[in-house]
Amino acid sequence: MSYLEPTEFVTKMVDAGESKVFMSTKDTLIRAFMAGAILALAAVFAITVAVKTGSPLLGAVLFPVGFIMLYLMKFDLLTGVFTLVPLALLDKRPGVDVNQVLRNWGLVFLGNLGGALMVAFMMSFVFTYGFNVDGGAIAAKVASIGESRTLGYKEHGLDGWITIFIRGMLCNWMVSMGVVGAMISTSATGKMAAMWMPIMLFFFMGFEHSIVNMFLFPFSMIMGGDFTVVDYLLWNELPTVLGNLVGGFVLVGLPLYYTHVRTSPERKLG
Repeated sequence: MSYLEPTEFVTKMVDAGESKVFMSTKDTLIRAFMAGAILALAAVFAITVAVKTGSPLLGAVLFPVGFIMLYLMKFDLLTGVFTLVPLALLDKRPGVDVNQVLRNWGLVFLGNLGGALMVAFMMSFVFTYGFNVDGGAIAAKVASIGESRTLGYKEHGLDGWITIFIRGMLCNWMVSMGVVGAMISTSATGKMAAMWMPIMLFFFMGFEHSIVNMFLFPFSMIMGGDFTVVDYLLWNELPTVLGNLVGGFVLVGLPLYYTHVRTSPERKLG
């Protein structure tokens, strides 16, 4: 594959962040909606594979197909804009300010949520034949996941909340490595290979992804998960979003930017 040096692709990261800031409201919402929907489909696909084969690893190996599809179509996830958009602010690109960054994040959040909720309803309808039959083994599995990843954390109080936050950090550390990794190559094959590895890692390790959760937990509640919307928001989505923000920006965006764009002078020996 054609390989780009970090000094080249980190500049592309800043350019990408700037372009997202100035994208129209319509385009931002549509791209975010489609990203949320495709990632939701990939999540239910991976869970279905894991349940039917008894192999969570195989589900994790196959989950990145959704991420790859949405990336190649230039659709936007909140986790990706957390990493890229603030770099345009740091680089003092003309017209980029805090309000513009927050506007982009808000629109992408809403678009991702809309796409994820649409797929949650559609898949619930499919699994239950219009809510007329039991959803079966997959529905039971999703319901148990929803309960364990809300009430399970709630049982541990503050320590549980911090655990989700850290899992959110670890998740977007890996997801953003996939986003950035795709920029090191100019070939589709190279981009796919670079994205596959970190996405597979985060999914198998059970790290918390805010957009996957926008689908997973509403889907879980429809399928019989015994927890509330408040449980979901307070004991999963909120700490996950904050963890995703810190993980993507602090562990990926900043280190690359400050070592390949804002480099320090070389040391003089002797």
